[in-house]
Amino acid sequence: MSSSEIEILFVSHKYPPNVGGMEKQSFELINTTALYLKVHTLVYDNSEPLLKFFIQLNRRILVKIKDNPSIKIIHFNDGLIASLASFHKGYNHLKRVVTIHGLDIVFPLRYFQRKVIPRFNTFDQIVAVSQATADAAKLRGINPAKIIVIPNGVDPIQISAQVNGTKIESKPYFITLGRPVKRKGFSWLMQHVIPAIQGDFKLLMVGPFDRRPRWKEYLLDLFPSGINHLITLFLGFPTDQRLIRKLLKSYPEKIEHLGKVPFEQLKHLLTNAHAFLMPNIEVLGDMEGFGLVCLEASTAGTIVVASELEGITSAVAHDCNGLLVASKDEKAWIEQLQAILDNPVHYKKLSQQFKQNTLAQYGWDIMARSYCQSFSDLCNKTTND
Repeated sequence: MSSSEIEILFVSHKYPPNVGGMEKQSFELINTTALYLKVHTLVYDNSEPLLKFFIQLNRRILVKIKDNPSIKIIHFNDGLIASLASFHKGYNHLKRVVTIHGLDIVFPLRYFQRKVIPRFNTFDQIVAVSQATADAAKLRGINPAKIIVIPNGVDPIQISAQVNGTKIESKPYFITLGRPVKRKGFSWLMQHVIPAIQGDFKLLMVGPFDRRPRWKEYLLDLFPSGINHLITLFLGFPTDQRLIRKLLKSYPEKIEHLGKVPFEQLKHLLTNAHAFLMPNIEVLGDMEGFGLVCLEASTAGTIVVASELEGITSAVAHDCNGLLVASKDEKAWIEQLQAILDNPVHYKKLSQQFKQNTLAQYGWDIMARSYCQSFSDLCNKTTND
């Protein structure tokens, strides 16, 4: 059976295309796959309570497949929705595929690990977005024969000729991007690396940031540390934010947090940075599933310096489309960033080579075609069996 003959139902509760991560991956997977095979969707679009979406999902799937009897495969785009769907009834005759992104496998709730994770073996195929995510799944008892790895894609960042109102830092700068969660390693970088680098430069930090504590922080402080950890992981709460606030006051000349910025400004900030930094550290029960933001920075023509950790190594190949440094190795990080600051011409030239390598190896179309091939292989295996 060719992929063009396959009809697939995509089920996702993350979709808006104006944000990154899983939401962007879901949007691009659905829309790019539709170029190659017939696609049906059940997508949570914020028009109703999320709980209602989950409660009615089984019934909606049954209606969808009744109205479209040619559907052969149902794809669930993250482990949370798949874990709930593993209890569904009425469509066991269809092939079921789930994509896992990292946290949906390593989330440290004991019940989830002991009772829910084993149910992933009821799916016909598990797509991991990185080798690290695949390894984490295997360690938790998921059948290795069902796991394949398909990395995410990336949009090439195109810089317009002129952007009104865009302010670019006049001195050399490094840049970080993302939510201030502990695994991102932002406070570690601020404490142990940036103060030791010589020269007139700044670290610019971009992403959601509360400059003052909000009521949620005070509320979470009331919970025991173990429960607090589970809640903050599940919610994606900015657990590094409190320490970052203190460190910003300690190094006002070297570090500035810009908060969220317009996308056009972000593109210019990335393009003109000396390097994009992703200093991730290990955090129990959490992981970086892929590292899509590294690819986005690379396509902007910025050299990427990232921790050699978890799913980042599926996005960044050392000396190919970025530079990998051992996580929490202060000496190595300081030496690498100092070298970039002292040799800007060499590293700018290198960043252009890395950009071309990223564009050649990663793309939403490449990702979608890999999914289509896996769907075809799954259906053909069934036919042959």
